[in-house]
Amino acid sequence: MSLTRRHATRLLLSAAAGAALPAIPSGSPLLAAPAETPVRGGTLNWVFFPEPQAIIAINTTSGTGQTIGSKINEGLLRYAYDMTPLPNLATEWAISPDGLRYRFALRRGVTWHDGRPFTAADVAFSLLRLREAHPRGRITFANVAEVRTPDSHSVEIVLSRPAPFLISAFAGAESPIVPRHVYEAIRPEASTSLAQTIGTGPFMLKEWVPGSHLLFERNPNYWDEGKPYLDRIVMRIITDPGARAAAFEAGEVDLGGNPVSLADLARLRALPKLVVDTTTYAYSGPQTQLFFNLDTGVLQDLRVRRAVAHAIDLKALLAAVYFGHGAVSPTPVSVVHPKFHDASLGSVPFDVKRAEALLDEAGHRRGPGGTRFPLRLTLNPFLEGRYGDFIRQALTRIGIAVDFQRLDLATYLTRVYRDRAFDVTIESLSNTFDPTIGVQRAYWSKNFKLGLPFSNAAHYADPEVDRLLEAAAVEPDEARRRDLFVAFQRRIRADLPSVDLIAPSGIIVAHRKVKNFAPGAGGITGNFADLYIDPREA
Repeated sequence: MSLTRRHATRLLLSAAAGAALPAIPSGSPLLAAPAETPVRGGTLNWVFFPEPQAIIAINTTSGTGQTIGSKINEGLLRYAYDMTPLPNLATEWAISPDGLRYRFALRRGVTWHDGRPFTAADVAFSLLRLREAHPRGRITFANVAEVRTPDSHSVEIVLSRPAPFLISAFAGAESPIVPRHVYEAIRPEASTSLAQTIGTGPFMLKEWVPGSHLLFERNPNYWDEGKPYLDRIVMRIITDPGARAAAFEAGEVDLGGNPVSLADLARLRALPKLVVDTTTYAYSGPQTQLFFNLDTGVLQDLRVRRAVAHAIDLKALLAAVYFGHGAVSPTPVSVVHPKFHDASLGSVPFDVKRAEALLDEAGHRRGPGGTRFPLRLTLNPFLEGRYGDFIRQALTRIGIAVDFQRLDLATYLTRVYRDRAFDVTIESLSNTFDPTIGVQRAYWSKNFKLGLPFSNAAHYADPEVDRLLEAAAVEPDEARRRDLFVAFQRRIRADLPSVDLIAPSGIIVAHRKVKNFAPGAGGITGNFADLYIDPREA
């Protein structure tokens, strides 16, 4: 192993996937001023929605698992705003010159919340579980041939082929390390009970009252001495956006990610005690999509899918749903990844007459009442309901009768990914930090598996798309990798298994007393070890 951690960092910066890296001003309220000393103690009142289903992101890409679980279960690395890797559960790392071996030296003296020692066996188990059960992990770790543990504090990952994105994949929100002695008795697809929710992180989950709150307490034996600064976190589950806005105005909650209707954002921004952060964090790669269920007979006709695409005015969608907070992002690779996004494709033109003509040509002429055929529309409940309302109105205009089914998260995941009882769904599958990780899962035929959430919802299968994605996943040359992703985007535009929509801005609302709530590329999905409450701002 001849590549040092410093060299590995250089490798990352030269081969990163081109995420839009945020510029954090030195005076930003996100960060404490350099001269400030963090204050110990206090309770963070964190507002959250939807109702959590998964807490630890070992087998899900659910935003709840990524955001909540990272406070409990950490990753090997964390990342600076520019995606530079930093130590976490691993203190040193190296990559072999051929890119086929990654070696990590693990932090010593770390214990799980139940007092058992953290070892290399936990890391090896976690990485293999991620490869088996995590929708993105199935791609991230697909080239992992073996995970070796030479001793209790060393891990060596042996790859069958290079994975140029892998050094960026070890954040706790993306690839959490879980205790082998607990999880080896848990089925890969199953969630943990409260008693089984054990990590090495700065906070311990002590109570979970569905529909009400989650209570986290400070880990007194956390390996980073003196941290976390908070005594506890109370996560309040408030599903109504109006109620969340009222809670901020009344000072009842201190922090939330995308917590309010965008119609309320200007009013909250004007309040002197609140901070509104619209930074696009490098780890997120935001993107929303409308996926067609290609098992639905009427949608197997490309003319019908093209008609739907022509019926959606993306600029109007951005204005109506996001109040302009975001960007039209009309290809599977988000506009926030300029290195790989094919800007030459542009949007499918908004053309209602063309949409009507395509449906007529496909044999779906308007019947009594002007209706052509019905479709069942579902929506990831992380997105606001007006997103579904907009799409329903767009399709109704061209004679498609839309049954918009508003579902809670558990029902949505079952309906779309297990039972496949839907026709079109509006999803929020982020590109994350690299298209191989965030995009491939949605179009790779090998990632279709009943019950696997946030994966290939369309049941799309195309050998050429598989080839392009698989080649991009192992191509170390950035220019050749871009060519592969461009060819992929053009193939998807020709086939239209989905209509790509908007890359929304991430929005965090916080009380000014809350400091260091997003000190890295993960934004609010960080572990909150550095977050503190400044009583002078209360």
